[in-house]
Amino acid sequence: QLQLVESGGGLVQPGGSLRLSCAASGTIFTINAMAWFRQAPGKQRELVAQIRSGGSTDYADSVKGRFTISRDNAKNTVYLQMNSLKPEDTAVYYCRVLVDSRFYWGQGTQVTVSS
Repeated sequence: QLQLVESGGGLVQPGGSLRLSCAASGTIFTINAMAWFRQAPGKQRELVAQIRSGGSTDYADSVKGRFTISRDNAKNTVYLQMNSLKPEDTAVYYCRVLVDSRFYWGQGTQVTVSS
């Protein structure tokens, strides 16, 4: 059974930075796409960024130029470097991985951007 453990969330001032991590453990053969989603209060969960097994990436327009997704295949870990954070980035951030045609979700980590 695959498990995802997220870390790195917290409270940060506008303009600050945070780095989220999501590590997969358990029986893993091949992790395909890895992604970060977020859900703000009263809003639907949205895709923030994804990275495919070959390394290609996609970003939501709202985070382009500020966030960077990366992965360490040896550690089965995906990262999200978030710079120039804005109050509207406040949300619970979830990682999601695709393994053997099945999606797995992390438990979520809170990111709050406030002065």
